[in-house]
Amino acid sequence: MRIVFGNWKYLFKNFWYVLVCGLVPAIFLALTFDYTAIAGFVHGVFNGNPRTGFLEMLRAFALVRIDSALGGIYTVFAYIVSSLFAALMLSLVEKHMRIGKRTFSGVGTEMKNLLLPVFLIVFLFYALGELAAIILAALLFAIFSISSTALVYILAALAFLFVVFIFLYAFEAFYLWLPCLQITGFRPYHAFLYSYRLSIGVRWKLIAAHALSLVVLVVALGGISFLPEIVFRAVALVLTLFLYSGLFIRMETVYFETDKLDREDVIKSYKDL
Repeated sequence: MRIVFGNWKYLFKNFWYVLVCGLVPAIFLALTFDYTAIAGFVHGVFNGNPRTGFLEMLRAFALVRIDSALGGIYTVFAYIVSSLFAALMLSLVEKHMRIGKRTFSGVGTEMKNLLLPVFLIVFLFYALGELAAIILAALLFAIFSISSTALVYILAALAFLFVVFIFLYAFEAFYLWLPCLQITGFRPYHAFLYSYRLSIGVRWKLIAAHALSLVVLVVALGGISFLPEIVFRAVALVLTLFLYSGLFIRMETVYFETDKLDREDVIKSYKDL
């Protein structure tokens, strides 16, 4: 259970500390959701007419907005600030867990060392998500050619589960690479190999944790797509704030757990010095 929910315990216990890192990325991430495409797709599904064009589905599923130039700008800014603040968050959380005290001193140096790896791994996560969106939109577009609506719903659900599983399986393979690189100081390739070996033992728990977050996001965004766009954006902001922060905090909590490292924020042995 610590693998699945340990990050949430840390987040809520240190919420104001983490909020500094999560708020700005959450604003831009909330703006990257294509409200029109999501609302159109969800309404069609609930109205008994799920058949939608490939491009409309891709806009609904993709992490990259392609509906307008402004949407593209939001996406670029979301990627940049998500990477910058992820480096800051990883630096802060790792130091807190390592020494047991919340402090910003010395974080700048560690953050500078993490910037390039973080930009690369966040780009990889974007690429995996975009690839999954393209594959899912293509599969659904092919399924929608079937005349039986009942069969369309069944096959569409199976296609969604299949693509999401493949995406999460690939996502998990790289998930502990950043904290491993950060804590061990290994070279990137060796850090990846070591982190992958660590993740094997908790692979299904990690997939379950990420799947749970994804379910919350999909259900919430689908539900609020029936509401005005301003409400949609507000709820999306809160969701992305927690899910973005939880995603990177879980990297640290799971790494400390799998590599059997003591967490000073929990045991507080520094108080005995």
